[in-house]
This record gives sequence, structure tokens and C-alpha cells, in this order.
Amino acid sequence: MTSTPKPAEARSLLAVVLAAGKGTRMRSALPKVLHPIAGRPMLAHVLASVAEAGAGRLAVVVEPGRDDVARVVAGFSGAETFPQGERLGTAHAVLAARRALADGADDVVVAFGDTPLISPQTYARLRAPLAEGAAVAVLAFESPNPTGYGRVLVEDGQVTAIREEKDASEAERRVTLCNAGLMALSGAHALGLLERIGNANAAGEYYLPDAVALAVADGHRVAVVRVAEAEAQGVNDRVQLSAAEAAVQTVLRRRAMLAGATLIAPETVFFSHDTALGSDVVVEPHVVFGPGVVVGDGCTIHAFSHLEHARLAAGVQVGPYARLRPGAVLEEGARIGNFVEVKNAAIKAGAKVNHLTYVGDAEVGEGANLGAGTITCNYDGVNKHRTVIGAGAFIGSNSALVAPVTVGAGAFVGSGSVITEDVPPGTLAIGRGRQVIKTGWVKPTKG
Repeated sequence: MTSTPKPAEARSLLAVVLAAGKGTRMRSALPKVLHPIAGRPMLAHVLASVAEAGAGRLAVVVEPGRDDVARVVAGFSGAETFPQGERLGTAHAVLAARRALADGADDVVVAFGDTPLISPQTYARLRAPLAEGAAVAVLAFESPNPTGYGRVLVEDGQVTAIREEKDASEAERRVTLCNAGLMALSGAHALGLLERIGNANAAGEYYLPDAVALAVADGHRVAVVRVAEAEAQGVNDRVQLSAAEAAVQTVLRRRAMLAGATLIAPETVFFSHDTALGSDVVVEPHVVFGPGVVVGDGCTIHAFSHLEHARLAAGVQVGPYARLRPGAVLEEGARIGNFVEVKNAAIKAGAKVNHLTYVGDAEVGEGANLGAGTITCNYDGVNKHRTVIGAGAFIGSNSALVAPVTVGAGAFVGSGSVITEDVPPGTLAIGRGRQVIKTGWVKPTKG
């Protein structure tokens, strides 16, 4: 007597993510799975997707000693790393997480750290047949050029095997339904199937797809879930990395526009995975959003600006050619103009920093105005120091404020000044040498 499977929403899910391997075709000292797409490692994209699909536990198989990979994994709840000392095939890699498999789960999904475009919805579709009684479900795609892919063999609607190309017959190589590599297994059968996989093939490796033939031989149903070829693409070199970046950027741009932002030239705007834009935001061409940027309603980001870990309240204007570095906080109606850099600084409501200025480790009060060429001299070669500019203050062009220093509310600083002492509220400070005019100097000097 067989028990009725639990409904999908009530089933526990373990995701085994294979992230071992150096990825030599990347020509990089950085592990392949840590190469970024839209501002975060591709491995993090995979972990986030399987978690959103319902995985309560994440078992990530890594190369021994890869602390950099382990740090990414540690950022996800319920995640644990498992080292794989030898690389003897995909089934061997999954068994590196044997302890997690033995702990039990209703469903097990096997994902790959270098396949970052699989959506949470696709992972959910992949495991859905398990709730209907299937022992295994495989992800597959149709390809007009299947050379190099394993083929998914189907008879009378039942998956019978997955054949690697090097082991396939001529007839099997003509099959266009290709294995995407990802697989879901019933928790009741997963460990037993994996432990029985042998290495009697051309490469002498333990292939995860061989679980299909074993399940069929045991009389279990094996389902196939189809996905678009583009979504199933892995990343093995820099060319494929750029294609994955382009695919993610297309999704992010469309999402931003459907949420109420205007992108004048969408193909020139680059987002991070976590960029948050309010409604009626206008983004001009050639703007780059690094990680951690939040933009309020009604803001305008002018062309050729770069923002990273910055927060913009409603109605802020930035650029063109502006740079907002980590810790930049712009309050409502603030204006940051061309060739202005802001770092770890709060620009209060209505303040203006319109051109050719550096504001670092500072606070600029409400309605204050910083003239062209103003610099907050925040670094003495050893430590960073803070500059405070009061509400309504006016800083003349080409002034240097040597921190730590405070310019009081409503104070004025004369153009070309070097300010090394606090300026009381409502006063005028001038810190420059007197102009000297010498008559009769030019002709004899030039001979």
C-alpha cells in the first residue's frame, strides 16, 4: 500500500548546489561561481532562487579550502558547505553532501552554481512532479543544435534514460531534447539511487543522470520538465558570463519600467540585483547602479552617473557625470550636479552641490549651497575626519574645508578659502592670501 504524497506546499525541500571546480576556462584566480552578475556572485543568484522556491536547507558542495566561496554560502539561512576532495562526476559531487541527504527531506533538488538564470518558478515546477508521485524529475530543453548535450530519452511519454553524447548511439544523438543538468529526486529514493550509480561509461565517472535509468528499472515514474534553452544556459567562460549578464539586465530593466520608472535608453542602463527605484524616477542614458542603491519617487538620475550603496529620498537630482559612493544619503530635493563625488555624507533636504566638488565624511545642512570646486579635506594620511556644514550655509567656489571642521548655519565662506577652524553661525570666513599687484613687473621679467 502506497501513501498519498504530500501537497507541494507542505513538502520539505533540500537543495544540493554543486559549486566545486575552478573553472579554468574563465582564465581567472577567482572561482567560477564567484564571478558577479548584476553585482552579486552567480552562486548567490542560485542560492537565492532555490531558497525562494522553498528550500529550507541548502547543502553546497565546494572545493576544499575555498573560504571565499564559504563566505558567500554563509550569507544564506539554512546553508552549509560540504567539501568534495576528488571530482569524479556529478553523482559523486552530490554524495559529498551525504550527511544532509541522510537527514531526510521530502524533496531534493540538485542545482549548479554556474547556472544562474534558472528562476525560482522553474525550480518550483521541477519539484512539482514529486508531489504527484514521481521519483525523479529532470529539467530539459529543446535545442536545434544539441551537439555536446546529454539527450533525454522518452518512450510513450515516460523518460527512460539520459545519455551523455559520448555514450549515445547515432539514433540517440539525433534527439533534440537535451538535459539541462538539474534534477529533482524524491527524498524517499534519493540516497538509494545515488549510491547505486556506477562509473561504467567512457569517462569512468559517476553521472547524476544515471539515476533516471535506475529509477525506471525500479518501476518508478520519471518526469520531464521543459524550460527555454536560454534559461538553462551555464557559464563556463567570459563570453557566457557576458551573455548571462545581458540576460539578467534585460529582466531588471523591464522590471524597473513596469514598476513605474522611465529609462530613456534602457540598453545603456545597468542595474544591480538589489536596485530599488521608486515611481516616476527618470534614468537617463549610461547610468550604472552598483549594489545597495535605493532611489525615492520622482528622482532624476542624469546621464553618465555611477551610484553605489547610496540612498536617495524623493525629488533628488543627480548628475550628469556624478558619483555617489557608499554611505551617500541624499534627502528630499537635494541636488548633486556634474562631476560631483559624494562619499559617506548626508546631503540634507534642498541642499545643492552642483559642480566639480568632493564631499566626503560630511554633513551638508538643509538648503546649504556648495560652490564649484569645494573640497572637504577629510583624510590626514592616517585618519578620516568629518566636516559639518550648517543649514543655509554658503561655501564659495574653490574652497577647501580641512576636517575636522564645522561651518555654522547661515555662515558664508569666501571663494578660494582654506578653512581650518570652525566658522560660527551667520559669519563670513575668508582664509586666503591677500592679492598683490606689482606694476612694471611684466616687461622686465619677459625680457
